[in-house]
This record gives sequence, structure tokens and C-alpha cells, in this order.
Amino acid sequence: MREFFNVIPPDEALETLLDRLEVTVRAVIVPTSQALGRVTAEDVVSPEDLPPYPRSTMDGYSVRARDTFGASEALPAFCQVVGEVAMGSQPQVSLATGHAAVAYTGGMLAEGADAVVMVENTQCVGDNSIEILRPVAPGENVIQVGEDVRAGDTVIPKGRHIRPQDIGVLFSLGITEVAVAQRPRVAIVSTGDELVAPEESPVPGQVRDINSYSVASLVREAGGLPMHIGLVADDYEAQRLAAMDGLERGDILVFSAGSSVSSRDLTVRVLDELGPPGVLVHGIAHKPGKPTIVALVDGTPAFGLPGNPVSAMVVFGILVRPVIQALMGRTEPPVTHGVHAKLTKDIRSATGREDHVQVKLIESDTGILADPVFGKSNLIRTLVEADGVVVVPLDDGGLYGGDEVFVRLY
Repeated sequence: MREFFNVIPPDEALETLLDRLEVTVRAVIVPTSQALGRVTAEDVVSPEDLPPYPRSTMDGYSVRARDTFGASEALPAFCQVVGEVAMGSQPQVSLATGHAAVAYTGGMLAEGADAVVMVENTQCVGDNSIEILRPVAPGENVIQVGEDVRAGDTVIPKGRHIRPQDIGVLFSLGITEVAVAQRPRVAIVSTGDELVAPEESPVPGQVRDINSYSVASLVREAGGLPMHIGLVADDYEAQRLAAMDGLERGDILVFSAGSSVSSRDLTVRVLDELGPPGVLVHGIAHKPGKPTIVALVDGTPAFGLPGNPVSAMVVFGILVRPVIQALMGRTEPPVTHGVHAKLTKDIRSATGREDHVQVKLIESDTGILADPVFGKSNLIRTLVEADGVVVVPLDDGGLYGGDEVFVRLY
């Protein structure tokens, strides 16, 4: 067997896999109402102009702009109100010189009108007459045909994550179905003689399986479909069979508790022997999660995540989530939500290693504070208590209390 465990930076580990990964996006058609959070599999093209007719952006009066030129409070322009265009109705009134018609926000203009005077710039001088106190230019307070979207325009490009506002735009154009990338299936295997199902009562020496469920939740959050392969003992043949099952059923294989450097850990051997090219990376310059495994088995990406839940979740975000996104053809990087805050205490690190430190946010009179939640990497309370994470860069020896840092929020 080849010798492994030569740590490299996390971004280099990810790039090593992505450079060899061949992505074929499989498209499925879903109702637009169910497309939130999916990734477009092709460009979404507008079938029509939006708006399809000139629309008023204000409540007021539709007019011919030239009838208002020179108007002022001292010398207003007079117009006769000859009707209105009700919301949801086509205009039944046409304007001649010196005419105006009542207009409503979002409604159509009277025939012959090319502008709208805001109601606050007018005053009534009789039942059917108004004074216009301010001139308007042609097109003022009007959205023209196709000003929002033109027929044939790409509304949402291929590879875009669909947001709530995108759903609204699609429905405004009458697009009730959309082609999206099929969700990658992620096969999850938890290994270890000490693991029992969450509903069981562990005896001394045993622990409940956490990672199968936390990783599955992360998969759903990233847009994938989790598939539980099951709990597997520390046995080569059992792990090999589980890996084969996962590779057959899934688009990604994730082993949990399969990244220890100890001789009992068999995952690196299993992943390296199932198909070429095998293990690409065994060890990342990162804390937590140093002994992580990255592999490619006959075109299917596979990972060996650390066994402790904190490390597994952190490494998932760094390596597995981007691969799920890549398999859906997502073209833009996900937005990192976070806040700037001041550290309450020093964070020690080592050069040549990237550290992800859990922090709790505290509101103070001087602003937001980031309080590190220190603890051993297998203490799950650090994740429960944390609001986000601070990254100590690869070549920094640490951060000091009082430093301003960016906190990536959970």
C-alpha cells in the first residue's frame, strides 16, 4: 500500500479534486413554486416583455408631457380631467390637448399620454379640472414596455442558485416550470466498533452515532440528498462492501470516523483500492480535521471525515459542500454571511496550519465582540455554543485579543 499523510493546505486539497472531477449536470423539471434553493440547469429566457404595456409608477394623472411644460406654482398649467384608467383595466379614454386622466400606481396610462404627474404636484380647482404645479418630461413616472425585461433576455443564467426574488420574477413572466440540476446523492457511512444508533442506550465504551445525522443535515443544507448506508465496524471487508454500496448508489461517498492516522483505521486503504486514481490527499494543514482523506474512485468523489463531530462539520464545509455545489453546476460562489467583531481574547495557532475557531457573539456598548469557545475538538458543546467561526490564516501564528476579525456565521 502507498504511504500517505502528507498534509497540504485545504484549498489546495479541494483544487486537487476539482481539477480531476468531470461534471455532467443532469437536469430535471420542477414547478417554479418548488425551485427555491435549486440551481438552474440552463439559462432561463424571458418569453415576453415586462411590463407588456406602459405602467404608472405613481398615483396621479396621466398627461401629455408637452401640456405641462413651463408649469410652476406661480403659473400652473390647467388640465381638464376627462376620466380615469382603473387598475386592471384597459384605457377607455384618449387624451387631447389640455386633457388629463386619473392614473394609479401600476396601472395603464390613458391613450395618448406619455407621462404621469404625481398627485402631490397638482391641486383640484373644480370637479373636472386640476392645476399642475410642476412640469414633467416625456416618460417621467412611467415604466416603458420591456424596460424591466425584454423578450429573449436571460432572466436567470445557468448555474445560478434560485432565491426568493427569482421565484417572483419567474412567476411574473408566466414561467411555472424551470429546469434545475438534479440533487447530488451523498452516501454516508459511519465507521467504528464503538458506535450505536441514537435510539440505543450505549454501554461504557460505546457512543451514539452523531455524524451520520449531522452530515446528512449539512448535505441537505448544501442542496444534496443524503443516503444513509449505515454503521460499519472497524473491519476491512465490511468497510469495503459499504463503500461499494455507497459508490453504486451515490454521486459522492462520505466516510465518517475514517480519517485517523492509527493502524486501525482502514478507510484510506479501502478508498485507495476500490478504483483509480484512489486517494488524492491524506492530510490537510487545518485544525480541526488534519487527517482528512480526499479521494476519487472511478470518477466519484469520496471523503474520509474526522470522527469527532466538530471536526467533521468544519471539514464538510471546506471540502464536501463545494463539491456538492460543483456537481450541480453552480457557477457563482455561495455568499459567505458574517459580521465583523473584536476578539475578546488571544487565539494561538501555528504557522503552516489554517485554524477554524468557534466563537460566540456578544453585544456590547463598543460593538460586537467575538468570544472564542475553546475546548477539545471532540466536545460538541463548542458547536452548540458557537454563533460562527473565525479563520486563522495559514501563515499567521495566531490572533490577538482586540483584533478585528470576520466571523462567518452559522
